[in-house]
Amino acid sequence: MNEQGLTKQVFDQFLMPHGITEDKLFEYIGKLTPANNGFADIYFQSQRTESWALEDGIVKNASFSEDQGIGFRALQGESTGFSFTNQFSDTAINECIASAKSINNKFNKSKINRINSNLMMERYTPENIITMMKDRSKVELLSNIDQLARSIDPRVTEVQASLYLNYEYIYICNSKGIFCGDIRPLVRLNLNLILSESGRREQGYVGVGGRYNLAQFETEIAKHEDIVREAIRIADINLHAIEAPSGEQTVVLGPGWPGILLHEAIGHGLEGDFIRKKTSAFSGLLGTNVASKLVTVIDDGTIPGERGSLNIDDEGFQGSQTVLIENGKLVNFMQDQLNASLMQSNQTGNGRRESYAHPPMPRMTNTCMLGRGSDPKEIISSVKKGVYAPGFSGGQVDITSGKFVFSASEAYIIQEGEIKAPIKGAMFIGDGPNVLKQVSMVGNDFKLAPGIGICGKDGQSVPVGVGQPTIKIDKLTVGGTGLG
Repeated sequence: MNEQGLTKQVFDQFLMPHGITEDKLFEYIGKLTPANNGFADIYFQSQRTESWALEDGIVKNASFSEDQGIGFRALQGESTGFSFTNQFSDTAINECIASAKSINNKFNKSKINRINSNLMMERYTPENIITMMKDRSKVELLSNIDQLARSIDPRVTEVQASLYLNYEYIYICNSKGIFCGDIRPLVRLNLNLILSESGRREQGYVGVGGRYNLAQFETEIAKHEDIVREAIRIADINLHAIEAPSGEQTVVLGPGWPGILLHEAIGHGLEGDFIRKKTSAFSGLLGTNVASKLVTVIDDGTIPGERGSLNIDDEGFQGSQTVLIENGKLVNFMQDQLNASLMQSNQTGNGRRESYAHPPMPRMTNTCMLGRGSDPKEIISSVKKGVYAPGFSGGQVDITSGKFVFSASEAYIIQEGEIKAPIKGAMFIGDGPNVLKQVSMVGNDFKLAPGIGICGKDGQSVPVGVGQPTIKIDKLTVGGTGLG
């Protein structure tokens, strides 16, 4: 479905029932736009969210919510006026416009010319997975996962499984003349189970998700036996793991989900607001070598079906692929409208917001390190002594310094080029700019994470994706309770 068809569908199904016509949109955005090259946008949103959770063999929790509203924003230089409402009446809309305009008095009613945006939207199919999948099927899915886990391995003592579904309409009009709509599906299936053996208990976690239509989602969940077996495998590994060694180590990160380290330790520091305010460890380094020549990092909102992908961002601009670091050199940042304008840079389609009640800011979509030519087996065999980490869990980072701490959900000792005993409690400690320079081998096995990422920034959460190949980091501090 092309942009024009999708925009019309959103307009007809979402705005028209509220009595909002195209003439009204031109009137509202004209009133909201500041004089002297100011910028304004209006963000309409309606979303339905559903979640189902199983524990102790029973679906104990099911919730459903609907929310809709409008966000109004007026930009003049560095000043931002923002207001929102969940009412679609002409009175409420005009009150919000007046509130957002209060940043200054330089407002004249502006003439807005609509442009042909030429946005082609093919990154996900706008089907309503909430209503197209029967409630009974959702309960049966979770129950089958529970029964399957217990039948595969008698050591399974606890199973927690959950299903999250979101279906969202958005419509955006702005003072650049862009009027466009999108319909965004989002699903996620989580499984966490506990294995018990000889008085010891360990957990295994697996999640999958993305912007699937109904057929794609049913294909993914048809693989739930693979999901269950993977969770059992991880828990079993942790049952037999030894304490992680501590000290500086050579570390090999596996493909896919370990890209979360890249997202946190590097990606946030390349968002335009942190760069403009000079609070990023990468401030002032554009055009310089900030990483090994093997490192190329992109942010790509155009990957079909991925959790962080967008047909349009939350300011109405087309999702794009932005090269951030190319062969080790810092070449670009992720920008929204405000920061791109203030930095006299290009807008990159990274303006995102949690909802109509939040102003947009530059955020990541799917952030990835691209693959190179090394065979993963070759990478492992090159390590005399170190740690291999194919799975990550939580972590935190300081944007200003780039310093991070991450914990591994699955990790192993490497000795004489071979993967040996599994370890638990491994923590990886370092800083983003330095770890990039320590990358000495990059694999040819690029992989995207399974679609479970949630990114928080300034109190707003948005879905994101990550990906990377196997990479070798020559020096990285590992925190653990075992001997180094």
